[in-house]
Amino acid sequence: MTVEVKDLVGGYLPGVNILNGCDLNASSGELVGIVGPNGAGKSTLLKAIFGMVRIRGGQVLLNGEDVTGLRADKLVARGVGFVPQTNNVFTDLTIRENLEIGIFQRPKEFAARLEAVCALFPDLTGRLRQKAGALSGGQRQTLAMGRALMTGPSVLLLDEPSAGLSPQRQDEVFLHAHRIKKSGVAVIMVEQNARRCLQICDRAYVLDQGRNAHTGTGAELLHDPKVIELYLGTLAQNSEE
Repeated sequence: MTVEVKDLVGGYLPGVNILNGCDLNASSGELVGIVGPNGAGKSTLLKAIFGMVRIRGGQVLLNGEDVTGLRADKLVARGVGFVPQTNNVFTDLTIRENLEIGIFQRPKEFAARLEAVCALFPDLTGRLRQKAGALSGGQRQTLAMGRALMTGPSVLLLDEPSAGLSPQRQDEVFLHAHRIKKSGVAVIMVEQNARRCLQICDRAYVLDQGRNAHTGTGAELLHDPKVIELYLGTLAQNSEE
C-alpha cells in the first residue's frame, strides 16, 4: 500500500486554509513522522487524509487511486485506520467490547483479528473483560491502536499518540508503532515529541504554516543544523509543557 499526498490545501472554515500545499509519501512497512511547531497543521493534515477536513486543492492517493475527500467510513473499507489523540476509547465498555466495535461490520472475522491484535499487544490478552475506563492513559492508547487494527488496515494514522503520557508510557507507544510498521502496515504519525519521533521514524516531514519546511530521513532531520536551530528547541519545549 502506498499513500501519496500532493500539494494539499484545506481547512475547517470557509476561506481559511490551514494546509497550504502539503506533500507526503508513505509505503507499507514504513513509519513516517510529521512534526512541527504548534499550529503548523500537523493534525489537520492527518485528518484531511482521513476525510475529516474540507480539501480545496491537491490530492490524496491510495495505491494511485484518488480518494481525496472520501468519507472516513469509505477509507476504512479501503484499508485506512485512524487513532485520534483524545476520546479514542469507549470507557464504559470492556476492552473486548471496544475491540468488537472495531470490526462490528465483519463479526465473523472477530476471532482471527482479535488473535492478531493480541499478538501485537499481549498486555491486552489477560484483561479483555476489564473496563476501558480503568486503564491508564498509555493503556488506553494501546487499546485505541488495537481497535483501529481490528479491520486489518494497510495504513494507520496516529494523531499525537504520546500526548500527556509519562516518558515510560511514551516509550511503550513508540514501541507499539514500531511493531505495527514491522507487521507491514504503513504508519503515519503526528507527534509532539519531535526528537523521539525522529529517532524512530524512517522518514519525516517538518511542517510550518501548513507547508513542508523540511523533509528527510529521521536521522537526517535530527542532525540537520537548520532543523535543530529553528524547530527542535521549540518542539522539545512544547512537548514538556
